[in-house]
Amino acid sequence: MADTKKGWKELPIGGVIPGGGTSDAYVTGGWRTFRPVLDPKKCTNCLICWVFCPDSSVIFKDGKHQGFDLAHCKGCGICAEECPKKIQAITMVEETEFKSEGVCHVEG
Repeated sequence: MADTKKGWKELPIGGVIPGGGTSDAYVTGGWRTFRPVLDPKKCTNCLICWVFCPDSSVIFKDGKHQGFDLAHCKGCGICAEECPKKIQAITMVEETEFKSEGVCHVEG
């Protein structure tokens, strides 16, 4: 007896995406090895870091940079890389330099 292949209607449903893609509901920053640190004295609140952050982890309130959502930041460093070179308000620091995990970290 020859094996017959199933038709597409007979295959089980897989890969169902029940809603829009977002990591907001999941803590994804736990495996970060570097953390962005903001120097508010240097920051011009230009929003460039906010625009380029792939995780929406840059926090702005009333037009001012407040820090980073470390529960979602993966430490990629794009914010620090995109911060204008003349300003360099964001630096990436090894996670081992910090003893406690917070939602925001602002230097200064």
